[in-house]
Amino acid sequence: MPRKTHQQLSRRERQIMDILYEKKQAPAAEVREAMADAPSYSAVRALLRILVAKGHLSHTKDGARYVYRPTKPRRSAAREAMGRVLRTFYEGSTVDAVTALMDLSSKNMTEEDLQRLSALIDEAKNEGR
Repeated sequence: MPRKTHQQLSRRERQIMDILYEKKQAPAAEVREAMADAPSYSAVRALLRILVAKGHLSHTKDGARYVYRPTKPRRSAAREAMGRVLRTFYEGSTVDAVTALMDLSSKNMTEEDLQRLSALIDEAKNEGR
């Protein structure tokens, strides 16, 4: 079955993924406890099964329960999501995306943040990117 992207997940599926990225792993009951306006326990279990089928989660049996965990590290999933954002909203333009981020966060950026960005730009130039 082809894997759906994180962007294509339902609101509840994204909520569950966020919880499991934070907790690293959890059984259905703990996932449900962490959810705002949680659906029924059986609905949470159904969503977890769907996420396993889509390839976003794996599970192991622990006694009578299953413990769920993301199949990819959060950083890897974030990189994929950023790639989708670049393609969807910025036609693949990193410059346009960074410009939008700078417009949104320029008031909150410290001198250290600006130096780090400058260093990353210099590194990219030196590597010929």
